[in-house]
Amino acid sequence: MKKTIVVLAALALMMGSAYAAEWNFYGSARLATFWDDTDIISGDDGNTQYSEYLQVNSRIGANVKVSEELTGRFEYGASGGNANIRLLYGQWDFGAGKLTVGQDYAPMSWLWSNQVYGHDGDLLAQGALYSHRAAQLRLDFDGFKIAFLNPDTTVNNNGVGYAGDDQVIIPAIEVGYTLDLDMVVLDFGAGYSTFETTVGSDEEDVHSYVLALGAQFNTAGFFMKGDVYYGQNAGNLIWISVDGDTAINDGFAQVSAGELLDNECIGFMLLAGYKINDIFTVEAGYGFTQTELDDRDDDESATYYINTTINLAPGVFVVPEIGFLDGSEDGDTEIFYYGMKWQINF
Repeated sequence: MKKTIVVLAALALMMGSAYAAEWNFYGSARLATFWDDTDIISGDDGNTQYSEYLQVNSRIGANVKVSEELTGRFEYGASGGNANIRLLYGQWDFGAGKLTVGQDYAPMSWLWSNQVYGHDGDLLAQGALYSHRAAQLRLDFDGFKIAFLNPDTTVNNNGVGYAGDDQVIIPAIEVGYTLDLDMVVLDFGAGYSTFETTVGSDEEDVHSYVLALGAQFNTAGFFMKGDVYYGQNAGNLIWISVDGDTAINDGFAQVSAGELLDNECIGFMLLAGYKINDIFTVEAGYGFTQTELDDRDDDESATYYINTTINLAPGVFVVPEIGFLDGSEDGDTEIFYYGMKWQINF
């Protein structure tokens, strides 16, 4: 009997808390239908292939408001056809700023492009500045953000195996600042992480950093957006791909012949578009990435696209797109693609 009373009391407490908070649920179903032709540089020529798939960034979630000071959010995606946590955090507004605890977008995540190929690729690894959604402690103060995250200790590009032992002493740090000048918005970003790894019989420090500048311009339906970044071993902080594909596995330090080589990374993105009316918006974009291992080996990739967002009804739209991912080295890929994304938000 006592156990029953305790259980009923717990349920009552949970129901009371649920009713006290405001839950605003949302969802987004995203389907891609694309044809792509993939060629390997100095290798095999591919055939045109059609693919249709539920995008991994299809989602369902909710914004939760407990009070003016306390809010939260959760969001699940559809990676590999399975539910995965995209966002799960709480936020406390303490007056002078906000404290975020949980998984959210890190400060160096500028989601500006509307490229839809590759599960809404958005040039995120092809020149855009994009850290990731990550578990973090973050403080926000009037356009300034600082976050502390678990460092990525990957060594070697393209997922090449590495058996070194890693030691992490301090968290990765990312900062961002947004300056809103009405028609022009300027963004500044920076990140740093470090860890120790064993190379042969030696212990080496892997230092990673990124410095970035971005700008957005919008007037009378016309918009332009762009960013540029420079870094060392930047793959430990942001997404980078230099192989002419959509894989996110470049920009890391590399162990070669018992020596640790740092990786110099450069990237930029530029896009422009025009909102013709409430139905049609056109956009074209270009992204470039380059990496170089201690002045020895360099690799680069460029990406081009043009698309049109067509609104069929509130929350219902399609985005036909054509584009090209252009690798440069033997073994890299060249992908010419065309097709459409279908999306319904609910």
